Amino acid sequence: MEKVTPKVDLAFKKIFGVEENKDLLIALINATVAPEDQVADVTLLNPYNPKNFRTDRLSILDVKAVSETGKRFNIEIQITDEANYDKRALYYWAKLYTDQLKVSQTYATLNKAIGIHILNFTSITDSQKYHNVFHITEKESGMVYFSDLELHTIELVKFSNDPKETLDTLLQKIKSALDIWTAFLSRNDLLHRENLPGPLASNSLKKALHVLETLNFTEEERMAYEDRLKWLRIEAGTIEKVRNEGIQIGKEQGIQIGQEKEKIAIAAAMLQKGYPLEEVLLLTGLSHAQVEPLV
Repeated sequence: MEKVTPKVDLAFKKIFGVEENKDLLIALINATVAPEDQVADVTLLNPYNPKNFRTDRLSILDVKAVSETGKRFNIEIQITDEANYDKRALYYWAKLYTDQLKVSQTYATLNKAIGIHILNFTSITDSQKYHNVFHITEKESGMVYFSDLELHTIELVKFSNDPKETLDTLLQKIKSALDIWTAFLSRNDLLHRENLPGPLASNSLKKALHVLETLNFTEEERMAYEDRLKWLRIEAGTIEKVRNEGIQIGKEQGIQIGQEKEKIAIAAAMLQKGYPLEEVLLLTGLSHAQVEPLV
């Protein structure tokens, strides 16, 4: 089997969604959220369980956790683009938030819920930043009132999208703890835990690279991983094909529109010079409806 990538959700969850690597999950959360939402400890709400693959090898493999203060976190990695991802992210957040409320409990017991969505595609075209944070704010003042809602997007391709990128150019981007984790997720092939340069030499990253290098799959897990990787590649190929077909159709339509405009301009010039209408129609190939406004 080829080298495992943490961008496949099964591998991601086996790294960050198990009790023995809880410190890595805490480090990832703390690198992402604001100082007031930092966590000292978390409890995994849906720890990694290989038995899940017996029933559904393509099930959703997000990581859910609750902090020592009651805040809820949902961390998901998504390798391929899909329609309405924004709605999916909101739905996940709503489930995470509402599932807190048990029978006979009041709304006061609800704690803040934070969604962290790690995406291997560009989802937010209006921002060049790879990490964006969203809240509900008042339209004119920007005041945050519904403070329990927070969604993060981490778009890996905005951080590193050059297959020829070198370690030196990658290092120039490392300014924060989140940059380190994004480098791990997007370009772990450039990183070697025994020889990490200064900006990357964190104990958490060393452990994450060790876990990735020594990740052992059972036969069932290996089959599930390869199924997911194959499915993701097919999905990515399908999306790229549709995108390219759309671009080609757009080009062809643009050419067609341009040719039609040119014909209309020629028809207008011919009419001005006194050419009979029938002759203009014959020579340009335009219809009566297209030429009549020019007469």
